[in-house]
Amino acid sequence: MVSRNIFIKATGLFTLATGLFSESYGQNKQSDLDPVTVTASVNPIQTSRTGRNVFVIKGDRFLELPVQSVDELLRFLPGIEMQMRGPAGSQGDIVLRGGSFQQVLVLLDGVRLNDPNTGHFSGYIPLAPAEIDRIEILKGAGSAIYGAEAVGGVIHIITKTYASKADGADTLAIQAQAAIGEYRYGSVQAGAFLRKGRTAFSAGLLSNNADGQPQRGTRGFFHNNTVSVSASQWLNDQWKISARAAFDHRDFGAQNFYTTFASDTATEKIKSWWSQVQAQRVGKRDRLVLDLGYKHLVDQFAFNNSSVANRSVSELVQAQVRDEIRFTEKTELTVGWQFISKKIASNDRGNHTVLQSGAFVVLNQQLGDKWTVSPALRLEWNERSDAELIPQLNISYHSGNWQLRGSGGKTIRDADFTERFNNYNRALVTGGRIGNPGLNPERSWSYELGADYFFNSRFKLAATYFQRFHEQLIDWTNTPYAEMPRKENLSPTGSYALAKNIARVNTKGVELDGQFQQRFSEHQELWVNAGLTWIESRSNESTPSLYLSSHARWLMNMNAQYRVGRFSMSLGALYKYRLAQEAPAIGAALNQDYFLLNAKLQAAVWQQKLRVFIQVDNLTDVSYQDLLGSVMPGRWVMGGLSFRL
Repeated sequence: MVSRNIFIKATGLFTLATGLFSESYGQNKQSDLDPVTVTASVNPIQTSRTGRNVFVIKGDRFLELPVQSVDELLRFLPGIEMQMRGPAGSQGDIVLRGGSFQQVLVLLDGVRLNDPNTGHFSGYIPLAPAEIDRIEILKGAGSAIYGAEAVGGVIHIITKTYASKADGADTLAIQAQAAIGEYRYGSVQAGAFLRKGRTAFSAGLLSNNADGQPQRGTRGFFHNNTVSVSASQWLNDQWKISARAAFDHRDFGAQNFYTTFASDTATEKIKSWWSQVQAQRVGKRDRLVLDLGYKHLVDQFAFNNSSVANRSVSELVQAQVRDEIRFTEKTELTVGWQFISKKIASNDRGNHTVLQSGAFVVLNQQLGDKWTVSPALRLEWNERSDAELIPQLNISYHSGNWQLRGSGGKTIRDADFTERFNNYNRALVTGGRIGNPGLNPERSWSYELGADYFFNSRFKLAATYFQRFHEQLIDWTNTPYAEMPRKENLSPTGSYALAKNIARVNTKGVELDGQFQQRFSEHQELWVNAGLTWIESRSNESTPSLYLSSHARWLMNMNAQYRVGRFSMSLGALYKYRLAQEAPAIGAALNQDYFLLNAKLQAAVWQQKLRVFIQVDNLTDVSYQDLLGSVMPGRWVMGGLSFRL
């Protein structure tokens, strides 16, 4: 009966969000609902030909929606579960298809962002939102192309400078927004993009600051700031050079982010430097691309005022080269090679280095006018484990308004430094999470079948059934002292969660996605994106693991905007149903379900360029937590000005 009630609630919200707008009075381009993607198979290809469930959102939606950071934008996109620990970019774990937060790969212009220290930092995007051209979300397995971490899916952020073309028109785009609000909230986000001839330049900043709402004996403060700059230059008709640099600094209250101890009044400071360079040569029948990336991150975490802060410095160095070869109009082949060096120096985790590499090949083959077949194969090597082959096969079939698709493939993931070495260098650990150097890599096989139906050029519905069969999944499991593999710095009376390989975990689910966009006239338009996801995971472990028991069983998320004349209203909403949990020691409870609604009302005061707005986060003032102990803010009112040229 409970499941039936949840189904009725979730489907009702989904139907309301999509609105079944099959009747309309205007015309949009079909490509808006079937855009070109580079994430599913590296080659630029329409999403309907990939055989995958891919969602694409334009970067300019950030300024329109009631969000303050990129991770807040992601939480309202179909099928993405953001397990938020704090607002405005403080911290949020990205979850796709019921996996753990370490099982989602995040790319910035084709280069991975995932930090070697922990997957908790994957949501820290070193980029001002004004620089984003689009975000592509690939749901499901991607290890055959991208290697480790691409288990639940891939989040690919593509920027304006890297996407600029040699024959693009001269452009100057400027956007800015400033806001103030309750709890001494202040926010500024601004950026500019200039394309002149064969040169493109972009720069921006994002700054969110507040004293924060009251918590248990402290406040949920945050000071999160990002500055980024990028440029690209076409040297001639064949060669293009692109480069990016960014600095990201986050200082926030982190109470019970990682524990449910009453003594936890934690704060955390994270500084990171990011740089990447790309060189590409465009030939008559191929495109050769070389990417280099470097990330340096310093994490300082203080559990409380009396504890010695953990200080960890991680580095990520990577190089990759690929050649995209077009043999005919219907046959494309991509071959590539990747090298990654991961390093950490920490007073908590110790000093470690891991090297890994991989070579891959992807074929995109059209068979007639209706079929597309895309097999991929990767040879992955990690110095901690043996080399292994990772296959993938994607198939799509197009007929009329229908697109049928199917995919199957293998995925892998190796443990990060936190999972292997957390608390290993401490003299005495009386409780908390303990790393395990003996962890084996995760392996899984994923399968999916889906269908997309285009009612017209403005309305699309997609349905997908997926399964993932996992072996040796890595997660934190409550473990008594007697069963700890290493006891040297542990207390016999301590309470511990050990990183372990769980023998088998099987996950299955269904995704329903809807997209609608309609421009009724020059002064009136509406767009809606909504998703409904059901997920069930089963394990043969008797003791539930931490993150596996945290993912939503039912998830509905949506974003929408309606504009008429000088006014516009935008919404971000989500409904989540999951396993209830409680921590009596800190008075924390993870309710079985909650509904969250953010709203933003804008009015143009000068043409459509200068606007005033009021935004309310958590409009209904619901009390909720995504992870036990991490209390999220109640209703928060703010307002300000936005400008777009």
